[in-house]
Amino acid sequence: MKSKVYFTSKIDSEGLLRLYEALGFTLNGKVAVKLHSGEKGNQNFVKPEFVRPIIEKVHGTVVECNTAYEGARNTTDKHLELIKQHGWTKYFRVDIMDARGELELSIPNGGVIQKNLVGKDITNYDSMLVLSHFKGHPMGGFGGALKQLSIGCASSAGKAYIHTAGATEDPNALWDHLPKQDLFLESMAAAAASVVDFFKGNIVYINMLVNLSVDCDCCAVAEDPCMQDIGMMISLDPLAIDQASIDMVYQSKDRGRDHFVKRVERQNGRHILDAAEKIGIGSREYELIVID
Repeated sequence: MKSKVYFTSKIDSEGLLRLYEALGFTLNGKVAVKLHSGEKGNQNFVKPEFVRPIIEKVHGTVVECNTAYEGARNTTDKHLELIKQHGWTKYFRVDIMDARGELELSIPNGGVIQKNLVGKDITNYDSMLVLSHFKGHPMGGFGGALKQLSIGCASSAGKAYIHTAGATEDPNALWDHLPKQDLFLESMAAAAASVVDFFKGNIVYINMLVNLSVDCDCCAVAEDPCMQDIGMMISLDPLAIDQASIDMVYQSKDRGRDHFVKRVERQNGRHILDAAEKIGIGSREYELIVID
């Protein structure tokens, strides 16, 4: 059975609310909103004012985890200060989920990795809104819902563990243990599966295909967007929404399309979709429902 993916080309805050209403699924209890709050110096991350209405709609708490690389977000104190500078605390409660430690999630069918280390505070939430800025990525090729579930929810040690396909939990040793690319992508898919299992289906995914740079919001020095904005999507299936997003990029006639695709293919980025399908996260078959 094909998963439903709702799409609008009207890119505004109200469009996010229309997508949520069209989905017909209510996030209950305490809602974690996993998004990328932006590295210091990054110009492309989606700003808090844009997503404010949807976060307020679900009464959500913005959640992040510390990074595994040097920068302005690798310690809780620095991370919170930058989140404040970027305007998130002006509107929302913010929780650095690994500030008080981490939780180990088992992945029995994970393949490359059999566990995932996430921020301990994930246990404070009943459901999650994965609010992803879909864009390119220097290591993953592209980043969407699956990346937010995996790298995004992982603690600093968990990020190192995923990036090294289980070789180390030490962020300081990450760059000495980088695996073959496909093993990294398969580790991301496995980690994403563990978060899906943790919330037992109580997750909604939104991908915003805007500010389409080949670089991630984690890059302090990022390329400017190379493509025009495409639109926004919502689904209950993280694999389907990422498949639909990458399909729209590949099918685009935009003059920057080839540059974006080159980044994806340099990193064999679409392999994460293969790995997620194999592990049983969702379906690559989808029905695209336009709500313009």
